[in-house]
Amino acid sequence: MLFTSPGFLLFLPVAVILFWWLPARWRLPWLLLASFAFYASFGILNLAYFGAVAAIALAAGRLLARAETRRRLAVLWAAILLILGLMGALKYYDPIAQDIAALPRLGLTAPAGFSFYAFTAIALLIDRYRAPTDTAASSGQDLLLLAWFPKILAGPIERIVPFTEELRRRAPMKPVHFALGAQLFLWGLVKKVVIADNLAPFVDRAYAIPGYAVPMELLIATYFFAFQIYCDFSGYTDMARGASQLFGIRLSENFRRSYFAHSISEFWSRRWHISLASWFRDYLYYPIIGDTRTALRMYLGLMIVFIASGIWHAGLGYGIGWGFLAWGALNGLYIWVERALSPLRRRIRGRLRGSRTAVFYRIIATLLVFHLILVSWIFFRAGDLADGLTVISRIWAALPTLPGLLASYPFTLEHGFLAALIVGLLAIELVMESRSRRKRLSRAPRLLRWGAIYAGLFALLLLGRWQNEAFVYMQF
Repeated sequence: MLFTSPGFLLFLPVAVILFWWLPARWRLPWLLLASFAFYASFGILNLAYFGAVAAIALAAGRLLARAETRRRLAVLWAAILLILGLMGALKYYDPIAQDIAALPRLGLTAPAGFSFYAFTAIALLIDRYRAPTDTAASSGQDLLLLAWFPKILAGPIERIVPFTEELRRRAPMKPVHFALGAQLFLWGLVKKVVIADNLAPFVDRAYAIPGYAVPMELLIATYFFAFQIYCDFSGYTDMARGASQLFGIRLSENFRRSYFAHSISEFWSRRWHISLASWFRDYLYYPIIGDTRTALRMYLGLMIVFIASGIWHAGLGYGIGWGFLAWGALNGLYIWVERALSPLRRRIRGRLRGSRTAVFYRIIATLLVFHLILVSWIFFRAGDLADGLTVISRIWAALPTLPGLLASYPFTLEHGFLAALIVGLLAIELVMESRSRRKRLSRAPRLLRWGAIYAGLFALLLLGRWQNEAFVYMQF
């Protein structure tokens, strides 16, 4: 029951109507029941895997709330290792056994969303270890944190304190809140089925056998993939946040117009998959650098975080996916270089502050960051390290003759249509990037605002690819 399926578009309004119709004491059980039903629609066995993680998190959480001081750390580590061990068995064992003849195959694969609720469970346990009083919640609230159906497949990775505050909030829902939730869901739907799913076939064709693909096809497909994965993942998050808001539960922002970042660190920490970046920061990076925070520890911690992110993406059941490790290491290298050059960058920004040249500097920085990320996306999309290197080498070899290739390339209506979708997306996000423009838009005449909503609906009907394409990040 994908967000884009007719089943979900019927399931969601029924779940919302019953939620607000039920007495307050029955609402939490209803949310749990709806979440279990949603997740079971992807396979009843999924509930068994979820139940294993939830049982570990709930049992260990209760022990962390009342165990003796000397035993709490042991309980925490035991629970984390159990969850990571289960993740290793489901995601990584068979891909590794595939290359080692002596190891038997288990025939297991991780269900959709497993890594997301596993990381949520680990965050819950660590937060409860650090501050048991501040993170106190009922077992039902803990369980809903893990199972909440709008976010279970691909996040955001929520924390227990803000999530329970949303559950306990008694502010009445107003029609404007429903409207905002529905608009956010609609915008996410447009990004997914109109933009991402229309870009996907072109990208898939070019990357199918990269060694034989035309270099221009690979170059165009690489640009298209950058926007495909952005609209696919951020579209999911918008739909998740919009659907959750219909129940009066606000989820954290996970994407913030990612390709307008002025630096690599801004891209990863404040614009792309923000909840995962904060998870790695709080539960891996800070423990590594400790209180001393020496330069060596900071650089080491940064690279470990990105390598860990690459490992998290790898292991998809068809191989270990060394391309994802290359993707992580390359972004870690970007961060290293950026940190080393940060004094120079600060001096340049200081000298340019308030001048017209500062605008050009920001544009150049944004384009540079985008293209650095673009290169790393090649390894991410290829998955296999050799295929990623093949794509880069073929594009690199063709760059000296790029003007001639552009002039002779047989552009079609498909290229124009897909490029127009990207330009339209960037135009909308450019408006939303400015706070003053957002305020003016919110005060625009009702006719204009409803016109935008109807334009989105018409785009879905006329341009949408309603083929139940899975979200890219479900596989992780």
